Amino acid sequence: MDNQQLLDLIGAMTLEEKIAQLVQLAAPFYEGANDGGQITGPMQAMGITDSMVASSGSILGYAGASGAIAVQEAYLRNNPHGIPLLFMADIVHGFKTIFPVPLAIGCSWDTELAEKSAEIAAREAAVSGIHVTFAPMVDLVRDPRWGRVMESTGEDPYLNSLFARAFVRGLQGEDLKNESERVAACVKHFAAYGASEAGRDYNTVDLSERQLREYYLPAYKAALDEGCEMVMTSFNTIEGIPASANEKLMRSLLREEWKFDGVLISDWGAVKELIPHGVAEDEREAAYRAIRAGVDIEMMTACYVHELPGLVRSGSVDEALIDESVLRILQLKNKLGLFDNPHRGASSEREAEVVFSPEHRKAAYELATKSTVLLKNDGVLPLKPEAKVALIGPFAQSGDILGPWSWEGSTEDAVKLGSALAERLGEGKLIIAEGCGIETGTPEQLRLALEAAAQADVIVLALGEASEMSGEAGCRTDIRLPQAQLELVARIAEIGKPSAAVLFNGRPLDLHGVYDKVGAVVEAWFPGSEGGAAVADILIGAVNPSARLSMSFPHSVGQVPVYYNHFNTGRPLGAEDAQVRYVSQYLDAPNDPLLPFGFGLSYTTFEYGSLKLSSEQMTNDSRLTVSVDVTNTGERAGTETVQLYIRDISGEVVRPVRELKGFVKLDLAPGERGTAVFTLGEEQLRYHHSDLSFRSDPGRFDVFVGRSSLDTLHGSFVLAGS
Repeated sequence: MDNQQLLDLIGAMTLEEKIAQLVQLAAPFYEGANDGGQITGPMQAMGITDSMVASSGSILGYAGASGAIAVQEAYLRNNPHGIPLLFMADIVHGFKTIFPVPLAIGCSWDTELAEKSAEIAAREAAVSGIHVTFAPMVDLVRDPRWGRVMESTGEDPYLNSLFARAFVRGLQGEDLKNESERVAACVKHFAAYGASEAGRDYNTVDLSERQLREYYLPAYKAALDEGCEMVMTSFNTIEGIPASANEKLMRSLLREEWKFDGVLISDWGAVKELIPHGVAEDEREAAYRAIRAGVDIEMMTACYVHELPGLVRSGSVDEALIDESVLRILQLKNKLGLFDNPHRGASSEREAEVVFSPEHRKAAYELATKSTVLLKNDGVLPLKPEAKVALIGPFAQSGDILGPWSWEGSTEDAVKLGSALAERLGEGKLIIAEGCGIETGTPEQLRLALEAAAQADVIVLALGEASEMSGEAGCRTDIRLPQAQLELVARIAEIGKPSAAVLFNGRPLDLHGVYDKVGAVVEAWFPGSEGGAAVADILIGAVNPSARLSMSFPHSVGQVPVYYNHFNTGRPLGAEDAQVRYVSQYLDAPNDPLLPFGFGLSYTTFEYGSLKLSSEQMTNDSRLTVSVDVTNTGERAGTETVQLYIRDISGEVVRPVRELKGFVKLDLAPGERGTAVFTLGEEQLRYHHSDLSFRSDPGRFDVFVGRSSLDTLHGSFVLAGS
């Protein structure tokens, strides 16, 4: 259909029919949907009538090809204008084939694999009847107390932007209409949800506009520049106004400044939540404020259908606002080809062929190996072929390694670490004991674990968080492992045998009681369907770990938020003329994190040569080349992720001590030398000034290149004035 035909269709609809298109309801409201899906918010009596359902625009949380086809056919029999239904769901890090959680994917620093994972997730979702996924989540995160850090790719705006683009490319492809096994992407949560106070879900955000633009907005903009079709509002406030009622954010910035003309959807229940937020007295005012802000689809509350008809007829809301929203929704349906083929990619035959296929599982395995970070190694890993190994801990044979938002994933199908390790080590080489549960343990569990440890040459502890301990509504003030696991680690450490810990979790942890007790630490995150196989191959050395942290690990929760691209102070720690006490420091902990952004170890070693700059001066029109030679000085092939950071020494406003501007992966054989080459231009030195203009300042810049944000070589150059 062309745009005029869509406008003609809107002209034929009643006001109530148009408003119903703005409503998204969960699966139980629809004829033929016998599976309610995953409920992630309050589902109160909503006062929804059959006629509202018949004209509603989209369904939430339903998948399965035959069922989706049946629901669509039943819906079209009742819809007076033959407008097809949009099927939407949270396909965050895989559909049935579950990939590592996004925070883990961020640690791969591999945007090609990230794009591939999104393409596979889209394919499995599309053949199962889904048209839109609520992904990617690109919120910048600095507080590991917040459970939803696992949905983000980390604490850096540049890296997050690269992954945002990659996920959108993978999900949407190049032509949604003709690529029926892609889905529309919905970037979330707009905006700055990752800055929730105290790391608590749904909580207040209070940022300056300069900080918002400098750190939190770039990844959303990157997703939209890549063509992302939808945006989801966040639950939080921005400048005291909840996002779903925030005209400045949604109308002025998103629509007018950024020229976004796609669909804006609320998060679950967020429109009605304007009432407890305190910016709407009742549903009528909530509907008024949300439609004025430009929210096109109200998810799982009914303020629009209850109140917008009266608001329009009273003249309080211009019907043109309703028509704008309906047009955007119909345009998305048209882009997806639903008017021509309401069932689009849904196919039971393709579903059986591609969902959880060996090819997809192979890709999940590869990304899990590339996302697993070696945090410590005192020579314990890789496991020696002749060693007898005791695998001890609540995750030794657990399938709870998929993580939150693994909606269609099966913990039964997940490859368990114990099974994978037993297969690789051979008969008689592995003893498994649970040791304790995730949060509690028994004397008998401990006794069996100590017996297993006594028989082994080396001990591997499989530890972590249950999946429900992170993700949405999974916020924690104590981000250490549960006490039962810490007690298990302490008792095993007393034996004095070589030991390693493997961590399955959704956030950076306070690793006291683990990091200091074992000889090696492997951060597996929630690695997905093939996680056990991937981690086993890293433990035995079949795969050399190469991942780098995309979010800092604090020494303790008392440092939080702790992140690499912080500001300096007037009394920085380590200043030459600083006194011992009166500097910006803690009395009981270092300022730096335990493990910084960009950190990760390998089973080989790399030696850096001297840093070379092509010039000591850059102009607005010239480019500066930065290079360094890197040699693999170990005995096995490995990948080194060489990172480039800058610092603006004197800005109009304070600039971070370091900012990531690029990275290069070097795959090097033993003894091989490679060169990491970076090109810097003036545009990479720009930032938001106090007047919000985006430009660079002439003057001196430091440049840092190395293996993490804290382990670098140093050089400098001058940006000449105009």
